[in-house]
Amino acid sequence: MTFPPLNSPALDTGLIWNHSFADLGEDFFVPLQPTPLPAPYWVGRSPEVAEQLGLGAAALQSDDWLKALTGNRPLAGGKSLASVYSGHQFGVWAGQLGDGRAILLGEANGLEIQLKGAGLTPFSRMGDGRAVLRSSIREFLCSEAMHALHVPTTRALCVTGSDAPVRRETLETSAVVTRVAPSFIRFGHFEHFCHHGQPEQLKTLADYVIDRFYPQCRQDPRWGGNAYAAFLWEVTQRTAEMVALWQSVGFCHGVMNTDNMSILGLTIDYGPFQFLDAYDPGHVCNHSDNQGRYAFYKQPNVAYWNLFCLGQALLPLIEKQELAISALETFKTAYPEALATRMAAKLGHTQASAQTNALVEALLPLLATDKVDMSIFWRRLSHWARHADLQDASVRDLFLQREAADAWLLQFSELLPHYPRALQADLMLKTNPKYVLRNHLGEMAIQSAKSKDYSKLNQLLAVLQTPFDEHPDQESWAGFPPDWASSIEISCSS
Repeated sequence: MTFPPLNSPALDTGLIWNHSFADLGEDFFVPLQPTPLPAPYWVGRSPEVAEQLGLGAAALQSDDWLKALTGNRPLAGGKSLASVYSGHQFGVWAGQLGDGRAILLGEANGLEIQLKGAGLTPFSRMGDGRAVLRSSIREFLCSEAMHALHVPTTRALCVTGSDAPVRRETLETSAVVTRVAPSFIRFGHFEHFCHHGQPEQLKTLADYVIDRFYPQCRQDPRWGGNAYAAFLWEVTQRTAEMVALWQSVGFCHGVMNTDNMSILGLTIDYGPFQFLDAYDPGHVCNHSDNQGRYAFYKQPNVAYWNLFCLGQALLPLIEKQELAISALETFKTAYPEALATRMAAKLGHTQASAQTNALVEALLPLLATDKVDMSIFWRRLSHWARHADLQDASVRDLFLQREAADAWLLQFSELLPHYPRALQADLMLKTNPKYVLRNHLGEMAIQSAKSKDYSKLNQLLAVLQTPFDEHPDQESWAGFPPDWASSIEISCSS
């Protein structure tokens, strides 16, 4: 495989590169250089991710790194490429897709570094290969917020911007978000080789992922030595856990196509996402989702459907359909168990029980009917649990059905004597965040950033990276959404 010549002197980073994905061969990607972003500047940075990569926070102050992360200077030892995959979009087979604007630079310290918005690739289709500032800031903030919420996710090293215009619904400015993950392989990579009749490449890819990320599949006795069935089971478990965590924090992904599903069970591709304000199971966050396919309450079923697409793609390797179905069917127990455990923790219990399940079952319809703010309810309940005083109206005042709320709080308080209240409240405060990335908060940071004022972006990032802390001087990021927040529309356009 010949990689294109460097267009300027390479930056010697001191990183030890690994190009295991590139070593798979030319059937899996196209080598190419990023298209330079004109006159780039820093927008947002995550020193924590820089340290994880082994760069050090100082790299995010460096002009050399600014150039390298915007395609203006190559990295010494890097091998940039765009991978090919296919997938189902909104439930319909979309055929070949691929990295239309994301370019992988390589792997360092066990993490792949990818530039999203880095220019045209052979897979750009009708796109321009660019990302806009608005969506790049949203992805940057949400990646770091989800990590702090203990939800499996890709990470974001930084956002860089440029005044170069790009056309979406309106004229916007371009940006690049640098994403980091152990791997960016998706369900759609496997679908691609299955649907295009390339069994050798399908096996090569599956063996690569198993050997790097799921080596236990080679010795799993439950599947009769069938490593590919064990692999499907592992991905099913991780996906169930991920979606359970989404539901517990009120995260709506918005575009759960199979090409947006990580083979490692990571939240990936932050586009038209939203954290719920008022609890609304039927909420559709993606303005482009006219049929409501990806409504909040449908996310578990969609994940299950997507896993079946993966199972179908792996069937030539698994060979026995009954094994594939057995692996997939475990989602039906893995997901509710993971959700029950997480919801029990939100109630201050270390494990789920019939009592915690009953409390949750009684609570959710109340929250939905009264349109109670999800995050504020759980945070107030966490503080209320410390004393469980029914005269304290801080929680009941969130409801219209006050008597029903009082009855539920009484049930909740009756479980408290089983645990020291202070310990239970502490567990709840470490589980129920005070700060989440509401749409209007992101919009405030974006609007300021358009004027090159990044103070709001940095303040918001700081509380999102420590969402369980009180931050008494940052209370404005934790309040109810203003009336204008409901008018914000987000779509697949980015």
